[in-house]
Amino acid sequence: MRIAAPIEIGPLDADAQQAVRDLAAVAESHDGVAPLSEQPLLNLGTDAEWITHVVAHTTSGSTIGYVQVDRSGETASAELVIHPEHRLGGRGRMLLKTAERDATLPSRSGEPGQHGKQLRVWAHGDLEAARGFARATGLQPVRKLLFLARTLDRSTAPEPPAAPAGYRLRTFRPGVDDDAWLRVNARAFATHPEQGRLTLDDLRARQAEAWFDPEGFFLLVPEGTADADPVAFQWTKVEPGRPDGARDGEIYVLGVDPDHQGKGLGRLMTDVGLAHLARTGATRAVLYVEGDNAPALATYERSGFSRAAVHVQYARP
Repeated sequence: MRIAAPIEIGPLDADAQQAVRDLAAVAESHDGVAPLSEQPLLNLGTDAEWITHVVAHTTSGSTIGYVQVDRSGETASAELVIHPEHRLGGRGRMLLKTAERDATLPSRSGEPGQHGKQLRVWAHGDLEAARGFARATGLQPVRKLLFLARTLDRSTAPEPPAAPAGYRLRTFRPGVDDDAWLRVNARAFATHPEQGRLTLDDLRARQAEAWFDPEGFFLLVPEGTADADPVAFQWTKVEPGRPDGARDGEIYVLGVDPDHQGKGLGRLMTDVGLAHLARTGATRAVLYVEGDNAPALATYERSGFSRAAVHVQYARP
């Protein structure tokens, strides 16, 4: 008889957070893809009404499973990981059922952060094991996030482009440009379920990460208007401690204000990012893009990117 591991629901202390990170690292080593994306890892220390942490333990207390439910958007989003040595024993189903109950319980207010929402579950890497789990539990794919990549070196990267007439390029100033950037980010990603909802706290959390470098965060602003919001931006990310010759540089976020789209600014800011990443010594440029974002895909394909992986979000019909 299979016996489900005991579970614990609630905030995570420092030791529990580290245990989840260690679990994710073991799963990544086994599967070849990280099971938890950036935002859930940043949320591990968050204790708020809109988030639920569920940990599965062995009877001896070892952490062998984790699911995080984020109810801050119109739908509830979850990411789940099971230790490779403890799969096929009912733990995944148990955590999924717990997450679904947490997301779909009736809510009185219906406000962000409340229950009563459809649950969507991410499966990173589109692995066969994840597809099998989805089929067995009645989940169907509802969204695809593509991971694109291209080789990069100083000889193949574009030259740093000049700003077009009427605009100037400059780097981000933490503590000065925060609100202006949040405004243009919200406009550029108004229909995006995660990026468009970024708050000042979310921005500050990223600024506190070891990889954050304002010199790799570029803003395109109107010439001659000191206080105007940016019209486009390119935020790059290079994780520290990566060896020379095997360093990824990420086009982390690229956005163009809707009032300034159709002017080639997306391609301009892509070239700005590629030129910067090449200068840092990155040997591969990578990025994430929605699978149905045809204009962005066309821009990146023209810049030499191709599909390297797929991340799939599942939900019940």
